[in-house]
Formats: sequence, structure tokens, C-alpha cells
Amino acid sequence: MTHEHISHASVTMSARRVGVDTYQELVVYMRRDCAVCRSEGFTAQARVQLDCGPRRIIATLNVVDDWLAEGQAGLSESAWAALQPTEGASLLVSHAPSLDSLSHVRAKVYGHRLGGDAFRAVVGDITAGRYSDLHLATFITACAGDHLDLAETVSLTRAMIDVGDRLDWGRGRVVDKHCVGGLPGNRTTLLVVPIVAACGLTMPKTSSRAITSPAGTADTMEVLAPVDLDIAAMRRTVERTGACIVWGGSVRLSPADDILIRVERPLDLDSEGQLVASVLSKKAAAGSTHVLIDLPVGPTAKVRSAEAAQTLGRRLVEVGRAIGLEVALRVTDGLQPVGRGIGPALEARDVLAVLRRQADAPDDLRQRALRLAGDILELGGAAPAGTGLDLATEVLADGRAWAKFAAICEAQGGLREVPLASHRRVIEAPSGGRITAIDNRVLSRAAKLAGAPKAAAAGVDVHARLGDIVRPGQPLFTLHAQAPGELAYARQYIETRPPIFQISEVS
Repeated sequence: MTHEHISHASVTMSARRVGVDTYQELVVYMRRDCAVCRSEGFTAQARVQLDCGPRRIIATLNVVDDWLAEGQAGLSESAWAALQPTEGASLLVSHAPSLDSLSHVRAKVYGHRLGGDAFRAVVGDITAGRYSDLHLATFITACAGDHLDLAETVSLTRAMIDVGDRLDWGRGRVVDKHCVGGLPGNRTTLLVVPIVAACGLTMPKTSSRAITSPAGTADTMEVLAPVDLDIAAMRRTVERTGACIVWGGSVRLSPADDILIRVERPLDLDSEGQLVASVLSKKAAAGSTHVLIDLPVGPTAKVRSAEAAQTLGRRLVEVGRAIGLEVALRVTDGLQPVGRGIGPALEARDVLAVLRRQADAPDDLRQRALRLAGDILELGGAAPAGTGLDLATEVLADGRAWAKFAAICEAQGGLREVPLASHRRVIEAPSGGRITAIDNRVLSRAAKLAGAPKAAAAGVDVHARLGDIVRPGQPLFTLHAQAPGELAYARQYIETRPPIFQISEVS
């Protein structure tokens, strides 16, 4: 972050890189007895402004009793990367400016409606890095549940679009898709994008990393090709291939969303209004004109009922219309995982199997992706109504989809080999019978405890499906982990939970 001048009194300290990973939170460390803390009245969790040359950040203060010398300011890894000092460089340290927009956050906490100006002020300060994680968590919680009405959702979406870059592809129709999530293994994007692009449509896909799941689309694609592309590289890829699959956080499209997602992850909170604003702000900023939303419905998916899907779908369509997007919906089965793999590398393996037309490729993943691709081909005008599925099936079957995917990977930096986990543990059926239910949430949690998505090869391989008849001792799924401790941790979690696979006697 750059600045033009220093607007208030500051003191000088020397920068020290302390090697503490605080994820993306900017943290500065100072001695409790240092002259700056005493004279400026700094206390733990205070917001502190740091200037180094042309760069400025606002960081959260952590107070320590030793390991820093007098006059040193220790910087976390994220703060060091943002400020880019040299070791021992002079830092100008001062109180962070007051945040007027926090009055709007407090108003929302007390149940008041916010207008467009209020959301623009809040989102602007969030994007500028002026909010601490505590402030962010307060804003997220205040908006959670049903606390954003339609007008507020539209205002939040517009504010999130306005603070970032917005791409223009100079084309009449630019298509995209999004799945609201909650269904492990549902990695259809990596199949839909090459099918659609092979039919001549433009699909610049920006995807997220995992928030509460064991893998996001960007995590899975990263197993196969680089996804941290800047806008120039993203443009080159789309111009060469008609599509891309990149991480949205690297191209500064709706950057406030990436900041909010970072705090939503540990809170494990999903809000309908924030979900709609998150999805549609990214689509609009990426230059999309027509968007298909996949809404998996099931008792352990994110959308629990047909009624909830109808409510969320209506909100997506209405907000899309308000910001100039044509939004179409497909409600899908969310009763069980899609494909076999859950976790970046295992999902990437399934995707490659489908694209390469391998005999053992998971058919449910193939069929789900073909239906979605068919919808987008019709939505984007590449196929007449009712013929999209046939065209998508043909493009996958004749190898055009695989060729297009390989070209996209090459344009993004090259196709990679899929890694394998070092440690595995098979979980067997405790009794015989028919599988009548699968708990998606617990299965996803087990994959996360095994190390996914940070350990790309970690996760779960599912061997049984709803309706299958299993015998005692038959494998239900296999845990994959990169370290024995993570494998043991995931196994212990499974053993303390109700069975993930419900098995009923066959009459």
C-alpha cells in the first residue's frame, strides 16, 4: 500500500523479521518496556500504522517481554511481505487513523439496515487493510444468517465490485459457473471449462481456495497447473485458449471478498447475503455476462432443502439482475460425495480420468459436469435449447475437452504430475447391509484433519456409494495423509463420531 505523506506524529523503530506465520493477518511485535509503547500508550491488540519508504500498512500489535531489542519492531511474515523492508530498515510508527466506518458495523450489530454509502465505506476500509481480524469477524457475524435483505445484498455486492479491478473482454457473452459448495469432490469446473471453451465460448474462470471444505477449485487446479496468475497472464491465457482456471485472490477482483473469506474460514460461518455478494461480485469483476449457479441440495450439504435452494436461487437471480448479470440455476443432488476423491490431488486424479476417458473414471462426476456444461452452452448461445448436453457429451468423447484442458494448463505454466500421499488407512464397514445415508460434513472434516487442502495429496478416497450393499470388513473409504500424526488425528476423529456411512439391514 502506498501513501503520499505522513499525516500525524510518528516515531522511528528498526525492522526485524521474526519469522512468525500469522497467515494473512498483519502483525507487529514490540517489547512491553520499549520507549514507543510507553510514550505512545500502545497496548496489545492496538492498531499501529507502519511506514517504510513508499509503503504503508496497518498492523495489529502483539506485546512481548523479551527476544526483541530496544527499538526493534518485529514483523510477521505477512507484514514483512506487505511492507518489504530490509533487515534493520527504519520504520515510522504511529497510531492508526480512526475508522469512521466502524459506526456502520456497530449499527449492523444492533440490527439496523445499511445503505450503499455505508457498505462502500466499510468495504473500502476492509480493502485498504484498516480492519483488524476482530473488526472483520464482527462485520461478518453481524451480517450472518438472514441479516442482509435484498437491497443490502445488492449494495454489498456493488461495493465489493467497485473496490477492485474489473475486466472487460470486449465480447458480447462471457460465461461462468459457480457451485455454492458443501458437496465434497464436486470438482466439475475443471471439466466444464474445457468443454465450454472447446465449443468457442469465452470462460475466464476465477476460483476460490477452500473456505470450510477440504479443497476449493483453485486448490485442485493448482495440483495440475499454476493458478497464481496476475491479470496480464490471465488475459494471455484467455486470448490463447478462450478460458482459464485461476485463483481469484491473485488478480485483485473483488479483493474485499478474499479478506473476508480469510476470516470466515476459522469462523466456519456461511451467510446467504454474503455468499451471494461474494459469488456475484467475483463474476461481475471477472467480466462475466452469463453465469450458471449449481445448487447441490442434501441434508449434509450447504443447502439443506429444496425450499432453501429456491430462496437462495431467487436471491442470486435478483442480485444478478440488479448488477447486470444473467444468472441461471441448476439444482442438483447433494446427498453424497461426487467422484471418489476428496482433497486436491485425489480430486485432480478424478478430473484427469474423466478428461482422458479412462474406463475407471467416476461416472457421476462425468455426468454432473456434462449437464452443467450443456446448460452453459445453451446459456451462452453455443447450442440451441435442449441440445447442450449432446454437444458437451460429444466434445468430451472425441478428446477436444482433454486437448483444450491441456492447452489451458500449458498456457498457465505447464501440466504437473499428481502427487501421492505417503500414509494411508482403510476404514471398513463395521457390519453388512445397504448404505442408506452418507454424512458429507463429517467426511469432509475427516479429509481436512488428514491435512487437506494444505497437504495437497491428503484427503479421502471413497469406495462405496448410496444404495450399495456391503459386507462386514468391506472398505468404505481410505484416509490419505502426508504425515502419520495427521493420519492418526483423522482416524481418531472418525472413531469418536457417529458412523459416516449409515448401513441398514437388507430385508
